[in-house]
Amino acid sequence: MIVTFLILVYLLLMPKSRSRKKDPVYIPDEVAQKAPLPTESPKWLAPLMLAGFLAGLVWIVIYYVSNTTYPIPHLGAWNMVIGFGFIAGGFTLATKWR
Repeated sequence: MIVTFLILVYLLLMPKSRSRKKDPVYIPDEVAQKAPLPTESPKWLAPLMLAGFLAGLVWIVIYYVSNTTYPIPHLGAWNMVIGFGFIAGGFTLATKWR
């Protein structure tokens, strides 16, 4: 209760800050007349994004189902890196999708 009273007294005695008038923001003509960004994604983006997701998924599933023998036998566990690389590429393309 005392704390509440002290906070109220503090707020009532606190001086009000002066408000400032801001100058209008100057926007150069070449920036104001700039063409807007495209509102649609290219037609190839969504299929390539999904292909990256699916290729990475299939690569990792084949790696596990084949008991780490396939898709490329000599790479061993690096096959996981390749699979996740495809998936990361799909996510990278997903950030460009509008």
